[in-house]
Amino acid sequence: MSIWSQPSMDGQELTINIKGRFDFSVHQEFRSCYENVDDDPREYVIDMKDTTYLDSSALGMLLLLRDHAGGDKSHIKIKNCSNDVKKILTISNFEQLFAIQ
Repeated sequence: MSIWSQPSMDGQELTINIKGRFDFSVHQEFRSCYENVDDDPREYVIDMKDTTYLDSSALGMLLLLRDHAGGDKSHIKIKNCSNDVKKILTISNFEQLFAIQ
C-alpha cells in the first residue's frame, strides 16, 4: 500500500502517509484514507517524507481533501516534503491554503 492513514488516539487528528508517487493512480486510495474514518478529525496531517513525485492530479486531490475538511475552516498540515515536492507546492501557491512544514 502506498497511502495509508492513522488516526490519533483521541480521533482529533488524521495523519495520511504517502509513499512513492502521488499521482492519479492513487486517487481512490487517497480518498478512502479520509472518507472511511470513524471519527470526524479536526486536523489533517499529510506526511510526505516518502513521497518521490507529485503531479497536478495530486494537487487536485489535496484540494478535494481541503473541501472535505471544511474549506477555508479546514486545518491541514503538509509536512516532511522533499525540496522538489515543496517547490511544486510553493509554485502552486499552496502555502496560502495549507500549512506547509
